Amino acid sequence: MIGKALNGRLLAAPWAAASQACLAIGLLSLGFVQPAVAHPHVWVTGRTEVIFDQSGLIKAIRNAWVFDEMYSAFATEGLGKNGKPLTPEELAPLAKTNIDSLAEFDDFTYAKEAGAKVAFGEPTDYALEERDDKLVVLRFTLPLKIPARASKAFSLQIYDPTYFVAFSLDSKDPVTLVNAPKGCSANVLGANPLQAEETKKLSEAFFSGLSPGTDFGVKLADRIIVACP
Repeated sequence: MIGKALNGRLLAAPWAAASQACLAIGLLSLGFVQPAVAHPHVWVTGRTEVIFDQSGLIKAIRNAWVFDEMYSAFATEGLGKNGKPLTPEELAPLAKTNIDSLAEFDDFTYAKEAGAKVAFGEPTDYALEERDDKLVVLRFTLPLKIPARASKAFSLQIYDPTYFVAFSLDSKDPVTLVNAPKGCSANVLGANPLQAEETKKLSEAFFSGLSPGTDFGVKLADRIIVACP
């Protein structure tokens, strides 16, 4: 089971099937979700850093995901003292649980170089923090197994194939290029708004009936395009 016991209670990462059930039940018990509401159940706003090496190749992706108020409250319930924001040290066990769970789902991070899938190594430098506004932020770095050339149409998408978690890029500075060669740029292509509107009409039964491997979330995912001379 992906969820792990911590301080006598179960902390569920939102991206595993078993954990999804625990999370949905937990949110229902807190009055956050109505039983008839369709996917998604968790909302994440992300920022992405594309990190280059000294030779001008893309060597890593750094994600920063801000979870919605409902999930943040559920994840941190019973932790901390005196109402102060939790420290990364206090959240370290939960951070590890989340990172371990993400491995089964390719870290929700999908990249291509000239149309070919890019392979990532294991996440590094991961941490959770609670902001002053009580929202929880997960940060982690994904190194590329083989550095990629942005001159070969490098693209990146962050999404949950099952659409249990809805990802959107931050409206301000969604993508940052780190140590990029001169002339490199990043552009964000938004998802088809008609598909997004149609998704709102889908029932919970539709998502529950998706077969394993169904890649529904890609239909609603923004696409980051990085280009270099």
